[in-house]
Amino acid sequence: MKKGIIVFMLTVILGSILTACSGKKETVIEPELSAKEMADKMVEKVEQPAQVELKADEVKTLYHLDPEKLEEYAIRIPMMNVKTNEIAILKVKDTKDISDVESALKQRAEDVKKQFETYLPDQYENAKNYKLITKGKYVLLVISDRADELVKEYESFFAKK
Repeated sequence: MKKGIIVFMLTVILGSILTACSGKKETVIEPELSAKEMADKMVEKVEQPAQVELKADEVKTLYHLDPEKLEEYAIRIPMMNVKTNEIAILKVKDTKDISDVESALKQRAEDVKKQFETYLPDQYENAKNYKLITKGKYVLLVISDRADELVKEYESFFAKK
């Protein structure tokens, strides 16, 4: 009887330890570069059509987002209205706002899709296949025919050195 109780107690303790260990959150490495520097490096490695940087008032209009929620950002949109290629790297001030920022970026991707759905089929496909990645306080939106390459480059900024 005593052995049964001891085995039961050890099982409970071991189960508790394993459950506690599995609940750890992933640690995100803070990048050493600013959002602008990351965007610069990404387009340096993965060529994109000509783009322009958005200003704060344009962020509100085009991205449905208050720039006051952001610590820093780099948003590049196509210079010509015949491409969908966009890169947005946003560092959120407060993690409680991440879901709002993600929603705003999803809305932007929907806006771009709608703009191109009856216009240029190849650009519409780009817009449909956008990438949205969140790492810690950083949120990335990429619309590009080379989105996977851009995401890979972006993720390298968070790799352990």
